[in-house]
Amino acid sequence: MTKILVIEDDRGVRDYLVTILVRAGYTAVAARDGKEGIKLHRRAPADVVITDIIMPEKDGIETILDLRRADPVPKVIAISGGGHIAADDHLRSATLLGADLALCKPFTGDEILTAVDHLLASGT
Repeated sequence: MTKILVIEDDRGVRDYLVTILVRAGYTAVAARDGKEGIKLHRRAPADVVITDIIMPEKDGIETILDLRRADPVPKVIAISGGGHIAADDHLRSATLLGADLALCKPFTGDEILTAVDHLLASGT
């Protein structure tokens, strides 16, 4: 079964993503920030990682870089609602630094499932 790691500091968004993914038949685990997410991935690697960009402890950009250095295999979806700069700028940086796809918050459950399915089907 495909395993997806959700790294998101907002509990509501994190729980929403896990619920949608589990209902779609995926195994989903969650982390509150990049630091915890990297630890979880090292213990039990995920096939897909969905990571927020703006987080405490370790942000999404650092998380993507660490993931790519340690394990280039998992597909990575970056998500962001912005912050001090526009979400598009964060997401553009994320894709330049190793994310396979980027989604702007808010997104629908269908959008996240389509993104996951696309990455798994295409292998890119």
